[in-house]
Amino acid sequence: MSAKSEAKHTLALFDPGIIGQAAADAFKKLAPSQLMRNPVIFVTEVVAALVTLLWLRDTINGTGAPFFSGQIAAWLWFTVLFATFAEAVAEGRGKAQAATLRATRSDTMAKRLMDPDGRSGLSAVVQAVSALDLKVGDVVLVEAGDLIPSDGDIIEGVASVNESAITGESAPVIREAGGDRSAVTGGTTVLSDWIKVRITAQAGETFIDRMIALVEGAERQKTPNELALSVLLAGLTLIFLIAVATLYGLAVYSGAAPTVVVLVALLVTLIPTTIGGLLSAIGIAGMDRLVRFNVLATSGRAVEAAGDVDTLLLDKTGTITFGNRMASEFIALPGVELRKLAEASLLASLADETPEGRSIVALAKGDFGLTEPDLAGKAPVVIPFAAQTRLSGVEVQGRSVRKGAVDSVLKFAGLTSEQAPTEFRHGVERISRSGGTPLAVAENGVLLGLIHLKDVVKPGIKERFAALRAMGIKTVMITGDNPLTAAAIATEAGVDDFLAEATPEDKLRFIRKEQTGGRLVAMCGDGTNDAPALAQADVGVAMQTGTQAAREAGNMVDLDSDPTKLIEIVEIGKQLLMTRGSLTTFSIANDVAKYFAILPALFVATYPELGALNVMHLASPQSAILSAVIFNALIIVALIPLALQGVSYRAVGAAALLRRNLLIYGVGGLIAPFIGIKLIDLVVAALHLA
Repeated sequence: MSAKSEAKHTLALFDPGIIGQAAADAFKKLAPSQLMRNPVIFVTEVVAALVTLLWLRDTINGTGAPFFSGQIAAWLWFTVLFATFAEAVAEGRGKAQAATLRATRSDTMAKRLMDPDGRSGLSAVVQAVSALDLKVGDVVLVEAGDLIPSDGDIIEGVASVNESAITGESAPVIREAGGDRSAVTGGTTVLSDWIKVRITAQAGETFIDRMIALVEGAERQKTPNELALSVLLAGLTLIFLIAVATLYGLAVYSGAAPTVVVLVALLVTLIPTTIGGLLSAIGIAGMDRLVRFNVLATSGRAVEAAGDVDTLLLDKTGTITFGNRMASEFIALPGVELRKLAEASLLASLADETPEGRSIVALAKGDFGLTEPDLAGKAPVVIPFAAQTRLSGVEVQGRSVRKGAVDSVLKFAGLTSEQAPTEFRHGVERISRSGGTPLAVAENGVLLGLIHLKDVVKPGIKERFAALRAMGIKTVMITGDNPLTAAAIATEAGVDDFLAEATPEDKLRFIRKEQTGGRLVAMCGDGTNDAPALAQADVGVAMQTGTQAAREAGNMVDLDSDPTKLIEIVEIGKQLLMTRGSLTTFSIANDVAKYFAILPALFVATYPELGALNVMHLASPQSAILSAVIFNALIIVALIPLALQGVSYRAVGAAALLRRNLLIYGVGGLIAPFIGIKLIDLVVAALHLA
C-alpha cells in the first residue's frame, strides 16, 4: 500500500477507531469548562441538567408529570451528546492525522567516535547512538549522505553541505575545519566527503530548539467569520433567554404560569442549536474533502480560514522549485561543438553522485541522445567530486576531463580569471545575473564551455499562480537566497512579490504585519526555517517532502508537495463557509416555525384566541412541546449528510449568494418544521407519549 493510499485509509471519514474513541470523549466533553466555548450547546446542557433534576424530584415525590419531563430531559441530553460527539470526531481525526505524520519520524542516528583523538579519517572506531543522546564535547563522524545530528564545529575534514532545509539557500556550501566556515547545523546534510564534528549545543539550545521556541510563541488569529458566528450564536442565545424569561413574567401576570420544563423546551427550540450542533460536522467534511486531494488538515478551522485567505507566502526551495539545482543548458565557447561539450560533461559527471551531477548526465542524454561510454578495459581513473578541489572528472586514454567551480577549472586549465576568454567571462556573468550557478568544463587544459545550473521551477506553476491572482490572492515568495537569484525565480514563477535573504524572524514579522492589516495569510513551506511562519500563518501548508519541524508546525500537510494546490484548498474553504452560511440560514428560519407549535401550547388555555396559531392542529399542548423538542434534536441528525457533502462551490457574488440562501435554505427552514413537527406529533399521539 502506498503512503498516500495508506493515509487515506487511516483517515477514513468514519474510521472505527476514531468513532469508538469519540464516543467516549463525547461524555468527557460534557464538562462545563469545555462546553462554555459553544454558548448554544452549553445553555442546552444547563437546561438539560435542570430538567433532569426536576424529573428526579417528580419521580421521587410522585408529583408533576415525570414521564413527560423525563422524555424532555432525554431528548435534550441527546442533542448535547450528539454535538459533543461530532466535535470529538473532528478532534479525533486531527489527532489521527498528526499521529500518521509522526509515525514517519525516525531518530537521527549519529556515529560517535570512541577515540576522537586517536586514528583519523574513516578508520576511526565509531558507535551508533541516537542524536538525542549526544552531549557537548562529543565528536561524531558524518559521511556523504548523512544528516549532521546536532549543532557543532568541524575539527577535521572538509565537505559540501546542503543547508537548504535550514537556511532556504538552495546551493550547497563548503564547510571545513578552522576559520569561519567550521560551524555546522543539526539537520543539514553532507553531500560529499566526510567531516568530524565536535558537538557544541546543550540540550534545548540548538537551532531546531530555537525554531520550536518561535513556533510555540506564534499565535493563530481567529477568522472574521469565526468571530462573527461566535457573536451571532452568543447574541441569539442571550436574546432568547431574555425573551423566555419575559414570557414567564407575562404568563404569571396573566395567571397561567407554565412549568419550568415547558419554558426550558421553549428556550432550547428557539436558540440556534441546529447550527451549534453541526459546526464540527461541517469541519469534518472540509477535512475529508482535503484528504481526497492528498492534503491532511489538523482542524476544520484551518480549512475554513482557507476560504478567506488574502495573501499566500511560499518558500522557494522545495516549494516553488524542486529543491536541487539542475543542469538547464550547455554553453560552448567559440570553436567548440556543443555536442563535444555535452560529451565531455557527461564523461566528467560519471562519478558525481550529487543531484547536480546526475542532472548533467540526464541533460546530455536527453538533449543529445548520448549514452554512457563503455570504459571497460580502458583503465579509467575516475576523479570523484571533492569539497577541497570542487572538481570531478576522469582520466582515460589520454583524455583529462574536469568539471566544477569556475575558479577551480580555470586553475586546472592554468588560467586566471583575467586570462579566460571574453565569451567565457560573459557566459559566467549571464548565468550569475539570472540567479544560476555556472560550472566550467575543460579537457586536457583547454576550456570547452559552461554548464548552467539553476533552480528549476515546478512545471505549470506560473499558470496556477495566475489562477490564484484571479481569485484575489496575492502571492509572495520568501527565500534565503540572494536578491539576484530571488528576482529571477520570482519572474519565472510569476509571483506578485518576493522577499530575499529572509531569516525565520523576517518571515514571522512579514506575516504578522499582513495580519495586523486585517489580511488572512496562508504559508507554504518545507524547511525547518519555515516552521515559525507556518505556525503563525492562518493557514500553514507544509510540504510532505519537507522537514518534520515544518510538518508539525503547519495545520495542513500536502502529500504531493504542490504549492499551487492552495487553489483547491481555497475552494474547499469557501465551500465550507458557504455550507455553514446555508445551514445557519436554515437554523434561524426553522426557529420561526417553532413559534406556531410552542406558543399556542403555552397560552391557549388563557388566551383561546392563540388557537388560531395552531395551524398544524397538534394533538395537545404536551404533544406539541415534546414534538418540537424531538424535531429540534432530529433535524441536526437529518442535516448531517448536507453538512458532510457540502453546498456546491460557485464563484458568485455575496448578493447572489444571499438570495440563493434565502430562497433555498431560508424558505426550506420555514417549511420543514411544519411538516416534521406534525409527523412527530402524530407518532407521539399514537403512542400516547404525551
